[in-house]
Amino acid sequence: MVDLTTEMAALWGALGPARAGRGRVLLFVAARSGEGTSTVAREFARLAAVRARKPVWLVDGDVREPRQQAEVAAEPDRFGALGREASASPDGSAFFAIHPRLKDREGKPLPPGRLLTARPCLGGRLWVARVRTDRLSPSHRLEAVSAPGYWNLMRGHADTVVVDCPAADRSDLALTLAGTADQVVQIVSADASEANDHALLRAELEAAGARMAGLVFNRAPEAPRLLRRLGAA
Repeated sequence: MVDLTTEMAALWGALGPARAGRGRVLLFVAARSGEGTSTVAREFARLAAVRARKPVWLVDGDVREPRQQAEVAAEPDRFGALGREASASPDGSAFFAIHPRLKDREGKPLPPGRLLTARPCLGGRLWVARVRTDRLSPSHRLEAVSAPGYWNLMRGHADTVVVDCPAADRSDLALTLAGTADQVVQIVSADASEANDHALLRAELEAAGARMAGLVFNRAPEAPRLLRRLGAA
C-alpha cells in the first residue's frame, strides 16, 4: 500500500481549491514510464475527493491497459467498495475519436462517449473512469482530440477532474490535452539519471498551451538535486 496523504495535502494546498461553481481539469503526466504518475494521480484524487465540495473524477487515460479501477478495488479499506458501472459521458462526447466510427447492431453511428464508463467509490465522492476498449474490434483505433467539449461538460459535474495520462514516451495524450486543462502537474522520479527528458517535456507542454502547476517528485530524497537540474525553483 502506498499512502502519500502528506505529500498530496501539500500539493492540494499549492494548487488551491477549485473555483466556486466551476470544476477544474488537472493533467498528471511524466516524461517516461515507471515514474509513478498513476500512483500520484490516484492518491491526489482520493485526498481531493475527501476535501472537495462536489465529486471528484479520476480519468484513466491509458486506453491500452487501464489499471486505476483495479488499483482502487485492491484497497477497499482506503477507497471503499467500487459501485456499479455507469456512463462517464452524459451527452456522448469524449476526449478521443474512434476510427472507423463506432456503430450499433443496426449499423447506426454511436458517439465515442459510449465507451467511457465510471464506477464510484468513497461513498460517491470519487468516480474512477476508463475507456472500455474491450468493446472495440481490432480494426478500431482511438485518437485523442483537443476539443474542449468533454472537459467543459465535466467541469459542470465535478469539483476536480484528475486525468492520469500515460507517460510521454508512449503516448501524446498529455500534449494533445494540454491546452484544454486548467493545470498540468509533471511527475518526476527522484532517482532519474537524466533530467533532459523532463525539461523537454515541460517545454513541449508549455508550447502546447499548458499552464504548468509545477513538479511533483516521487521518492523524495533526491528531489532537491534534481530540482536544481531542471531549473525549476
